[in-house]
Amino acid sequence: MDSHLIVTDLDNTLLDDTHALDRFTIDTFRELDARGHHIALASGRHYHDIAAFRRHLGVPAYILSTNGAHLYAPDDTLIAEQWVPAAQVRRLVDMPREADVRLNFYTRDAWLIDAPAPELLVLHASTGFGYRVADLAAHDGEGVGKVLCIGRPESLARLEAAIRDALGEALHVTYSMADSLEIMAAGVNKGTALQRLLAHLALPAERCLAFGDNLNDTEMLALAGHAFVMDNAHPALTGHVPHAERIGHHHPDGVARRLRDFFALD
Repeated sequence: MDSHLIVTDLDNTLLDDTHALDRFTIDTFRELDARGHHIALASGRHYHDIAAFRRHLGVPAYILSTNGAHLYAPDDTLIAEQWVPAAQVRRLVDMPREADVRLNFYTRDAWLIDAPAPELLVLHASTGFGYRVADLAAHDGEGVGKVLCIGRPESLARLEAAIRDALGEALHVTYSMADSLEIMAAGVNKGTALQRLLAHLALPAERCLAFGDNLNDTEMLALAGHAFVMDNAHPALTGHVPHAERIGHHHPDGVARRLRDFFALD
């Protein structure tokens, strides 16, 4: 079989309920790598966070980090990146937010947050990647790949409406989870990064398999020739990507089982 590109989201897609990789998934990806297929991990997570999962997988995977703001080769070479314009970062900082909403920046090397939120670290326990509390009101806005707002869904819905009203087409706004509002530069999403990666590999979209579960996976799934949506996916996702096949639950190994079937590994 010709080589394919396999690109997958992490949380609630490739990872299990403890936000970790199970043995069956690791073995499956190592077998696919040994057969010459390309692998990419695409997530809203920070590059350093995703790189820890790549080490756990033990395969030379590409990384589409921060919802596609950064694209890295398996040897950590930067292929492409795009920042949120500093002026727009400053406007986002100045927008009123409800008390429960935590403001976060993803820079090239760090995750910055405006106040301690230890409950958020559970998601990153298996990688050890954590935030640094910083005065984001004093930040100059330079070098920010993503502005992340974490809070109650109803608070985020009101903030999202205000952002879209104020900045319109100037930003790409999406959700990775119900409590995570993700804001990147216009045109930055996993699909755009995937398009760059396919060009880099000289592969057609028809030979790409993509797996996802939430709204920030929409563009990536829409581009892939073979799109797979998890059984636990956001209810609106299948409507955005009607050609996608619905597969098993992410826990413990829905992606690995579908891949073993697709490539006849068993």
